[in-house]
Order: sequence, then C-alpha cells, then structure tokens
Amino acid sequence: MTYSQLALLAAVAAVLVDLVVLRTRLLRRRLYWTAYAIVLGCQLLTNGILAGRQVVRYDPRAILGPRLVYAPVEDLAFGFAMVTLTLSTWVWSGRRRARRGGRAARTGRRGVRSAGSRGDAAPQQTNGG
Repeated sequence: MTYSQLALLAAVAAVLVDLVVLRTRLLRRRLYWTAYAIVLGCQLLTNGILAGRQVVRYDPRAILGPRLVYAPVEDLAFGFAMVTLTLSTWVWSGRRRARRGGRAARTGRRGVRSAGSRGDAAPQQTNGG
C-alpha cells in the first residue's frame, strides 16, 4: 500500500470507529472540531518547520503532491485519524468507567450492597459469600 492509501484508510477507519464502532459521535460535535482546529494548527506549525527546513523529506512519488504549509495532505489525514481515534477512545472509556462506577456506587465494593440501598437496615452479600 502507498502512503496515500494508508492515510485515506486511516481517516476512513477513524470515522467508522467514532460513528459506528464506539458510537461516541464526536465528529458531530462542535467541541470536537474546535479541539481538532487547535491540534491542526500545531500540526501545521510543526510540520511546516520540519518539512520546510527539510529535516523531513518526502519522496514526490510517494505522496499525492498537494501540500498545506509544507505538509502533504496525507500527513493531515493521518493526524486527523490519530486525533479522532484518541478522542473517541477517551470518551468511550470514560463513559464505560462512569457506567461501572455508577454500579459500584450502588452495590458498594466487592459486591456488598450498601445499607439502605434497598431499604434494608444491614448490608447484604450479593456474591454468595
């Protein structure tokens, strides 16, 4: 696979993970696009310095050709994929942890119900022990 194909595949995969797999739907939120704009600005600055000073060089045969502030469009697609996957996973894991934390608060630690959680005066074992 070429660099361009991998970049496109990564961007499409990130969109699918956000919208279909994890269902965080960050791409539909203004907050995501605000955060992405900040990251994109930093990415363009860094890439502009590295590619502009030729610290990093790209084989013209390996990229599509169009650049934005010295950055090949493929780099922007990879950056989009990395940011999207990272933020989607972060939000998904936070929601998952919050759901588990909510259950832990209701049952207490180690499966022992808290006093009064079902109107009982004393804690009850829920794990058979």
